[in-house]
Amino acid sequence: MTGSTSDYVFQQVTIIGVGLLGGSLGLVLKERGVAKTVVGIGRRRSNLELAVQLGAIDHFASEPKDAIRDSDFIVLATPVDTYDSQVQDWGQSVPSGAIVSDVGSVKGQLVFDIEAALPSNAYFVGAHPIAGKEKSGVAHATSTLFDGARCIVTPTPHTNAKALAKVRGVWEKAGSEVVSMDPMVHDWVLGAVSHLPHIAAFSLMHALQDLQAQTPEALNLLGFSGGGLRDTTRIAASSPEMWRDICLANRENLVKMIDQYIIRLHAFKQLLNDQDGAGLAHTIEQAKTLREGLP
Repeated sequence: MTGSTSDYVFQQVTIIGVGLLGGSLGLVLKERGVAKTVVGIGRRRSNLELAVQLGAIDHFASEPKDAIRDSDFIVLATPVDTYDSQVQDWGQSVPSGAIVSDVGSVKGQLVFDIEAALPSNAYFVGAHPIAGKEKSGVAHATSTLFDGARCIVTPTPHTNAKALAKVRGVWEKAGSEVVSMDPMVHDWVLGAVSHLPHIAAFSLMHALQDLQAQTPEALNLLGFSGGGLRDTTRIAASSPEMWRDICLANRENLVKMIDQYIIRLHAFKQLLNDQDGAGLAHTIEQAKTLREGLP
């Protein structure tokens, strides 16, 4: 899709971190006529060259400040633990009226810290598209990644209304259902429905590795797995770097949630020790009903 200069929402977008999410957003911005020019910033030149070939970005820059000075929309798509150092590096280079946003899975205090680090005439709007794959990298990027997905925006009392509307518009153009949520509430909710399930999957794989050592006749335990194990542990194949940072950034919520999960595991274990068939059936029936109620 092409258009005149006035047709575009943004003249130049800089995406910092051109991986799966950043690359997919770049494809959306280009294919759906949201941005005239998309510039990529990243660590590996080969990855940025691939992003140009795929059409996710128009070109790339080695120095973030050079691209940001000419951009009206800047998107952080790197691991969340890099946000602070990056914004400290180039935050004061953000031009007047420009919008900074992100795609991170953790918000909370990060949102307020970034707001405080930007010039008073630039705007931050936190965003979290709930979309992804087990495979990371721009090679797996697609402009349909966000179609039908939910995207949470996390405004604060300081958020500029026009900037918020523009960021909402970007994700609506991407095909997402956009909802607003307090940054702190976001981290509790996503901790429960996204971060905790990942921890459960990671831990289950480690438990199976431990059980392998106890398996008789040197049988390959995982060789007998079926669809149930694959479905339950699919997300254990996610990016270690990304999920390390998410877990650390949301650690206070996650420690409480792991404690609650352990309580439920202990309760199930007690039912087994008591040989309580009726209790097991009731617990499993409750879980089945809850699972069937998922949207």
